[in-house]
Amino acid sequence: MENSEGVKIESTVVTEEPLISALDIALFVVIITVAYFWYFKRDKQSSSSEKKPYTIQPSSLSSIEQTSNSPFIKKLKSTGRSLVVFYGSQTGTAEEFAGRIAKEGARYKMKGMVADPEECDMADLVEMKEIQKSLAIFCIATYGEGDPTDNAMDFYEWLQNGDADLEGLNYAVFGLGNKTYEHYNEIAIYIDQRLEELGATRVHEIGLGDDDANIEDDFVSWKEKLWESVCSHYGIEETGEESNIRQYKLVDCSEVLPERIFSGEISRLKSYENQRFPFDVKNPYLSKIAVNRELHKSGDRSCMHIEFDIDGSKMRYDTGDHVAVYPKNSSELVDKIGELLNADLDAVFSLLNTDEESSKKHPFPCPCTYRTALTYYLDITSNPRTHIMKELIEYASDPKDQEKLKLMASSTPEGKKEFHEWILRDNRNIVHILEDLPSVKPDLDHLCELLPRLQCRYYSISSSPKVYPKSIHITAVLVNYTTPTNRVNKGVATNLLAQLIPTNDELPQPTIPIYIRRSQFRLPPKSQTPIIMIGPGTGLAPFRGFIQERDYARKEGREIGEMVLYFGCRKKDEDFIYENELQEYVANGTSTKLHLAFSRDQPEKKYVTHLLEQNADELWNIIGEKSGHLYVCGDARSMAKDVHSIIVKVVMEKGQMTNSQALNYVKKMEQQKRYSADVWS
Repeated sequence: MENSEGVKIESTVVTEEPLISALDIALFVVIITVAYFWYFKRDKQSSSSEKKPYTIQPSSLSSIEQTSNSPFIKKLKSTGRSLVVFYGSQTGTAEEFAGRIAKEGARYKMKGMVADPEECDMADLVEMKEIQKSLAIFCIATYGEGDPTDNAMDFYEWLQNGDADLEGLNYAVFGLGNKTYEHYNEIAIYIDQRLEELGATRVHEIGLGDDDANIEDDFVSWKEKLWESVCSHYGIEETGEESNIRQYKLVDCSEVLPERIFSGEISRLKSYENQRFPFDVKNPYLSKIAVNRELHKSGDRSCMHIEFDIDGSKMRYDTGDHVAVYPKNSSELVDKIGELLNADLDAVFSLLNTDEESSKKHPFPCPCTYRTALTYYLDITSNPRTHIMKELIEYASDPKDQEKLKLMASSTPEGKKEFHEWILRDNRNIVHILEDLPSVKPDLDHLCELLPRLQCRYYSISSSPKVYPKSIHITAVLVNYTTPTNRVNKGVATNLLAQLIPTNDELPQPTIPIYIRRSQFRLPPKSQTPIIMIGPGTGLAPFRGFIQERDYARKEGREIGEMVLYFGCRKKDEDFIYENELQEYVANGTSTKLHLAFSRDQPEKKYVTHLLEQNADELWNIIGEKSGHLYVCGDARSMAKDVHSIIVKVVMEKGQMTNSQALNYVKKMEQQKRYSADVWS
């Protein structure tokens, strides 16, 4: 007997509606959509896991040095730490010193961490007193004309403008400076005094490191006495445990896809292929070399005039600025390290910080090959510091090599003498050490952890943007010299630049990463203000830009003031650079006078300082009677100091002042930016 309802339904479907209703279609679409997303999401996750058998992801500098949202105080408390070491670093040395102090803290039962003040709210220092036996140490470099480093600027300004109550904060300060500069360790001294003014307790006297002498020795000596003061202050004792614990662990990245591997970029992966404005220290511009020509007329030395093409980059510079050039190590030295350590330089690896709380996850962009790390990221040509000697001991199989390393790593008078003679005097780098101590075979990943970062090189810009808005010019001497061990050491940047010769055909032009660093070395605001420029050798560089700019103003019909240039070199027919240009500027009236000193063109050597003494009346007329500006560029160690002494003497004699009054007069000139120096040691 048939179901009448079923028959009715069947009849209805067949006779009154389509075979598939709208509702059926809607339900079908929903089912298919859900199935589609479920299937492909699962497939994507599966394929993703298949493609990522590694644990380290490449990242930009923002993740390499990622700032945690957690305040440093919270980190200290949550991880049971009592020691924090802040660093103000421009070249990496202060950061390296900070890391060594934090590492040694374990020997005194003080678990430490390193912190970048730029990534911290330094107002949290008031909470340090809440942590038992806490200590804040500051490794602070003074940069430029007595300025804080970029990453310490905010902290410096906070100390200047704030009035926080830092009672209960225990601290110590180590400064990094250079005695050839007038403002020797000025920032570290200020921070040390200001912390005390705000109520903090100085646990150990300030240490002042002199990079012109032996800053490593200064640091080690201060550090030893620091721990003595720490033990006395807190009533603790050294545990005696060695702190040769690795900060980074090796991660094999052999299966990382090639497009995810760093190949020399400073921060962002593929940044040289996809350039993005603005360009700075973390994001340099890959500039073409437009011109590279020799300036010396004869002799065995070389001085290059190089022009970087910045057309289309949106980069802007001012006369007197510096340009930073990112170099790379020679393939010869890199290959030598691979050969000495029997290592595969093309293996892909990463170094991951063992401290999960650290904001610095990697010591340099990772993952990359060992060849890339040694070529672009690590300094393999400078003299290694004593802590590297200490870390190499365990890798020496020959007892003699082991004892030599132990001696140089020690702080005994004998050890310091050996380190000074064998490393510093003989100018050995890590390659030379591995060659001369053949039983020392460190793991290459550990060596990469120990070596400092390769730093960019700064050059005074020798052009004016008014005349050359689309290019940046530099004047650079090729650095090559023979060491006491009869090895030839080569300047990393200048030897690379010497190889980058532009071609006249359709081949791609050579390139190099650069960025512009602002300077306070500026022409007077008014073009009619008279100026004196003192720049022997490549110290002429910024003044070439100054003269170009004044010449541009003259051609526009503006009044320009006197321009007196003092230039010196060895021989007129050998290294008188830009001779024709300078003579032309005198001829057309842009430059008023050109005082030249050729030190070796006569029996008795003659330098620009001799000419300055002879022209005391002219000097005083411009800087005293006409309130002109005076500029010095070049060697800080002797020339700049001698010039300063001569200026003080001229002010005394021609201005009829006492020595004290003359010193104050020159000091006021500096404060008014009427006496400016762009010097190096």
